Amino acid sequence: MMNLRVYNTLTREKETFIPVEPGKVKIYVCGVTPYNHPHIGNARPFIIWDVIHRYFERQGFKVTHIQNFTDVDDKIIDAAAKAGITWHELADRYIRSYFEVMDSLNIRRVDLYPRVSEHMSEIVAMVETLIQKGHAYLVDGDVYFSVQSFAAYGRLSGRELEDMKAGARVDVDDRKRHPMDFTLWKSAKPGEPFWDSPWGEGRPGWHIECSAMSYKYLGCGFDFHGGGSDLIFPHHENEVAQSEAFTGCSPFVRYWVHNGFVTVNSEKMSKSLGNFFLVKDILEHFRPVVLRFFILSTHYRNPLDFSDERLTEAEKAWTRIASAIQGGRKFLADADQQADGPATEEMAQAVAAARQEFDAAMDDDFNTALAISSLFPLARALNGACQGDRSEGKPDFSGIKKAVETLSELVDALGLSLDDALVQTGQDEKLVGALMDILLDMRQAARERKDWATSDAIRKSLQEAGIVVEDSPQGARWKRA
Repeated sequence: MMNLRVYNTLTREKETFIPVEPGKVKIYVCGVTPYNHPHIGNARPFIIWDVIHRYFERQGFKVTHIQNFTDVDDKIIDAAAKAGITWHELADRYIRSYFEVMDSLNIRRVDLYPRVSEHMSEIVAMVETLIQKGHAYLVDGDVYFSVQSFAAYGRLSGRELEDMKAGARVDVDDRKRHPMDFTLWKSAKPGEPFWDSPWGEGRPGWHIECSAMSYKYLGCGFDFHGGGSDLIFPHHENEVAQSEAFTGCSPFVRYWVHNGFVTVNSEKMSKSLGNFFLVKDILEHFRPVVLRFFILSTHYRNPLDFSDERLTEAEKAWTRIASAIQGGRKFLADADQQADGPATEEMAQAVAAARQEFDAAMDDDFNTALAISSLFPLARALNGACQGDRSEGKPDFSGIKKAVETLSELVDALGLSLDDALVQTGQDEKLVGALMDILLDMRQAARERKDWATSDAIRKSLQEAGIVVEDSPQGARWKRA
């Protein structure tokens, strides 16, 4: 039975998830405006929704996942003019960059990436219907949505229309019937791309684009609409108004899910503040799996504070989990499993607890931070089983195998790439092994010279670093504490 509870922005409550269609989940996520390389603020929602997609597939659902590209926009037009290329050339360039970056972060491709420029007929048809129904009006080639025609305007954001009117800027367009009326279609300007419409040449407003594309591919009353918290108002508020006015279907979306802002030293990331970080630049210093782990280590609704220090902490934490899996696999590959000992209660409990706590965390509004924390006790138990004193009895190979399988499965559910981690971990282990050989040779040479002070100093330094040296008739051996 499904135990998922989701925080719904529309109701401001955690609600038990009930799919619109049994066994199916339909998702629409607002994509990027491709006028630059993706930044960390772009990466966060797409990593989150990739994990949500994986979650539902793990639960046996058939997922339809749509994510658009806003490939016609003022920012694209301006950037293209500065670069001396066409708007669609610039959009294509940064769409390619988007896929390169997201592929590196192990974000799986969604079912469809519709572009605004390829859906003008659907957009025009939606605007025409809104005019016919009395929800939109034409002024000098521009078409506006009448917010007063939609009684529930402000429901998603929790705003009152009169308060919005009072807070509107002084320089509002006096052609509008209400200051909060928003553009559905705007007439063409010289030098800008345009398309034909019943109201003359022009291009769509921002909000109508997502309504037209989500309706075309997911219909009316689909399960999830996602995006950053900055999109709640006005973008998603306006989507609700025009989509429900067009279809007569309420709610147009069952669950609205929004992730928190990305901050830098507790300030919202922005170009004006000079704290704007492109993913490709971050990946010059940190592996993709580390960035993904870092993002998932904070609950999606909370602000995510970015810094090199926090990424370094995430790298250390992820390495602990990856190293445990690496160590478990190596132990199983190298050891004589014919000498399997009895199953230990400790390992069985650790495996069961990790799985139970992981699933409970994900069922609680996709709490990836808590899900990740559930992995560390199992990693410690696995390390202990692989590195313990064998004089106490035969190792529990079946328990170690189950722990490795469980940890591998759960990190895969989060889209954390073990291939990346284990390659790096394997390289690190080889380096550690080589350095330890050198240090033990130095210590042995000191012992042969009867230089006990140097020998003891090496041993003490290693102990402080978490490495235990054991002397035996066959020579010195080392293990991690």
